Amino acid sequence: MRTIGLIGGMSWESTAIYYRLVNERVRARAGGLHSARVLLWSFDFDDVAALQAQGDWRGAGALLGEAARGLEKAGADLIVLCTNTMHKVADAITGAVPLPFLHLADVTARAIKTAGCRKPLLLATRYTMEDDFYVGRLRAGHGIETMVPDEDARGIVHTIIYDELCRGVVRDESRQALRAIIAKAQTQGADGVILGCTELGMILSQDDCDVPVFDTTQIHADAAVDFALMRAGGV
Repeated sequence: MRTIGLIGGMSWESTAIYYRLVNERVRARAGGLHSARVLLWSFDFDDVAALQAQGDWRGAGALLGEAARGLEKAGADLIVLCTNTMHKVADAITGAVPLPFLHLADVTARAIKTAGCRKPLLLATRYTMEDDFYVGRLRAGHGIETMVPDEDARGIVHTIIYDELCRGVVRDESRQALRAIIAKAQTQGADGVILGCTELGMILSQDDCDVPVFDTTQIHADAAVDFALMRAGGV
C-alpha cells in the first residue's frame, strides 16, 4: 500500500473528513484491520486565509511547496491537497516535488463525465468560482462547461464557507439558501452540482438535490485510495 500525503488544515473540518474517508475506503476494500497509510501536514488556516485575502498567492504557494517537500522527506508516495481553492497554486506543489499529484479538478471531471452531466453548477469560494484555474481546467482539459452563480449568490456561498463551515457551524438556514441557489441554476440549465469546496459536503448532499451532486471531498478521497492500493502494473 502506498502512503498518502495529505496537505490539509484549510480548513481542518474538511481535512478530518478526508482522513475518515480514506480509512473507510481502505477498510472496505482491503478488509480486516486494514487502514490507510497516511502522512498529514496540517496548516494553521488563519495564516493561509490571510495570504488569500491579501492576494499573496505566491506566498501561499511557497507554503504549500514546503509542505509537499516535508511530506516527500517523510515518505509520502503521492500528494493530495485537501482544498479546492488552493489548487490555484497547485503548480507550486508539482514544481517542488516529483511525486504524483492528484488534481481535484481532474478527478472531479472524470466523475462528471461518468454521470453524463454536461453543464454542472459550481459552488465554491469566490476564488474558485471567479478565477479561471478551476473552471478553465475543467473546460480546457475535459470539455466541461460549468455554471457559476450570480454575484450576490457567490457572496452568499463564500460567506457560508468561511464564516460558518470552516468554523464547524452548520445552519439549516444556510442549507436552504444553497438549495435555492441550486434550484435557480436548474431553471437555467444546470444538470448537476459540484460541491467545489471541501467543506460543502458538511451541509449539502445528494438528498438536497434532484440532479447529480459531485462531492469533491469524497471523489478526491476515493481517487487517493485507488492510487494507494494500485499494484505495480495495474490495480
